Amino acid sequence: MAGLPRRIIKETQRLMGEPVAGITAIPDEQNGRYFHVVVAGPSQSPYEGGLFKLELFLPEEYPMSAPKVRFMTKIYHPNIDKLGRICLDILKGQYSMTQSICCHPQTNGAQPYRSVQSSSLSKHY
Repeated sequence: MAGLPRRIIKETQRLMGEPVAGITAIPDEQNGRYFHVVVAGPSQSPYEGGLFKLELFLPEEYPMSAPKVRFMTKIYHPNIDKLGRICLDILKGQYSMTQSICCHPQTNGAQPYRSVQSSSLSKHY
């Protein structure tokens, strides 16, 4: 993790130390800005029982700009385009630098992982 901004190091340590149920995020060994993510399909949804691989990348501008997240597992959903890119406000216009890769200031849940799991996979199917 040498050479990474202190914020990314702290968020990665917190993410590893406080895992979120149904979500696994592992930083890439070669690039600490890149994460391999697996999200379990939410219960009581058409995606229940599924495991979905995603990639998350923190651009150089992070936290001033949102993380880049996309599904690597093929999925059919109106909020996910054919390249796996997610159309969530939390990753676009409503992103705030006060959010982190591991926690949302109000819920202490995983953010944006929890947003991906709940908003992308639970709604609009």
